[in-house]
Amino acid sequence: MKGEVTYDTAHEAEVITGPDREVGDAPALQGGDGMGCHAGAAEMKKAAQMAGKSEILEQYAKDYPMGPHDQPQSMCPAFGSLRVGLRMRRVGTILSGSACCVYGLTFVSHFYGARRSVGYVPFNSETLVTGKLFEDIREAVHDMADPDQYDAIVVTNLCVPTASGVPLRLLPAEINGVRIVGIDVPGFGVPTHAEAKDVLAGAMLNYARAEVEAGPVPAPVGGRADRPTVTMLGEMFPADPMMIGAMLAPLGLAAGPVVPCREWRELYAALDCGAVAAIHPFYSAAMREFTAAGRPIVGSAPVGLDGTANWLANIGDAFGIAADKVAAAQNAFLPAIREALAKTPVEGTITLSGYEGSELLVARLLIESGAEVPYVGTACHRTEQSKADREWLEAQGVTVKYRASLEDDCAAMEAIKPDLAIGTTPVVQKGKEMGIPSLYFTNLISARPLMGPAGAGSLQEVVNAAMANKDRMDHMREFFEGVGEGETAGVWEGDPNVQPQFRELHLKKLEKKRRAAKAEEMI
Repeated sequence: MKGEVTYDTAHEAEVITGPDREVGDAPALQGGDGMGCHAGAAEMKKAAQMAGKSEILEQYAKDYPMGPHDQPQSMCPAFGSLRVGLRMRRVGTILSGSACCVYGLTFVSHFYGARRSVGYVPFNSETLVTGKLFEDIREAVHDMADPDQYDAIVVTNLCVPTASGVPLRLLPAEINGVRIVGIDVPGFGVPTHAEAKDVLAGAMLNYARAEVEAGPVPAPVGGRADRPTVTMLGEMFPADPMMIGAMLAPLGLAAGPVVPCREWRELYAALDCGAVAAIHPFYSAAMREFTAAGRPIVGSAPVGLDGTANWLANIGDAFGIAADKVAAAQNAFLPAIREALAKTPVEGTITLSGYEGSELLVARLLIESGAEVPYVGTACHRTEQSKADREWLEAQGVTVKYRASLEDDCAAMEAIKPDLAIGTTPVVQKGKEMGIPSLYFTNLISARPLMGPAGAGSLQEVVNAAMANKDRMDHMREFFEGVGEGETAGVWEGDPNVQPQFRELHLKKLEKKRRAAKAEEMI
């Protein structure tokens, strides 16, 4: 598709609803014993390639390059795609994987308020080897495909079924009018949960694009926009799309859907845009679908003073809007952003890291608020769409680290000794042990508006309040002084019972295993 999306006007006003299914409402799926996945990433990857999954793994390697080390430390990648599916209305979810993995994923999903059932197809060695697992999955999909309840069902292979070559591509594309989307999200192929969101978003866009090319599709529930739209790529704070829409209005444009979408029809509207704003620049699979649909992609975001001015100019270029009209839009919002940034400046040094994909944007905002940010680490990979943010930060003297590991983030914090460390849970834990005020990026930073005037002042209060807690952190460190750390943590009646010989023996085993693996590579 290169032109506009054709909508089925007969269904334009139709609103199809389905009840949010509570935990325990999913249809009963065939049982079996769970199977562990302790072979290691390298062995499972090799098995997957031998089982016919080479093509998908090669695509993942292109979309999500690993970088200098194997894989950043993060939660199970499949949580990202699972969360995207569970947040969509009228979309069912089935997982195929080891019981321990499915338990952990569903627990975390419901902890985050999913309020949806997660279908599970268990397996054992026999059903895995004989191919019965695929038959069980197909049966489960047929049982679940109720058009009164679902527009689509997402079936996800976790590590073991992917390594065993369970062929989800052989599932029917549609059953009783319910779309079937099968994806593989192995921990040894998809580096982070943020990029797993892209795996499902890209698969859904690919399916929706094929539907658009085949003929008219249902119109969005709210109707088609009366102005050209900008689709936004990446999960954002709910107020941010509205703020972006306000900034686009003087250009004669409107904010389109946010991808990942909340219902299937939004996928058509997302494709029916004039340009795509890659707010989170790591959505490689989604951007490939938009490029195939002929939609230009604009990097960065309207964050801070420089970011907003440049982003509006780039959007204007993408739509061919006159320079004076772009300047008018800039003049309408930049003074308010400048005022918000100056109102409560941030004074201090901050190290910043995370795995959400918006780390570079947050760093820009902190620097324009007055903070010194010498280090930014992101678990996501480097893309062309993040180039503008990276170059702006580097011009300010910032070291930007893509595919940053926990060791990278902690080493930067230990070397810089900032007034505030913003990072993942283990970074925050390490910072507090060192007496450094620390904030968890996901819950306390990314859960705030970042765009335009609203975003310009959103971080300053929480950041300044955290840095003001330095005396409290020093007092806590003094209070716990002498209780030990690591293997000597706690209060001991005598000397800690340290056994260094066990550590030495373990290190020798690891070195022997490393040499054996190296020798095998040379054969």
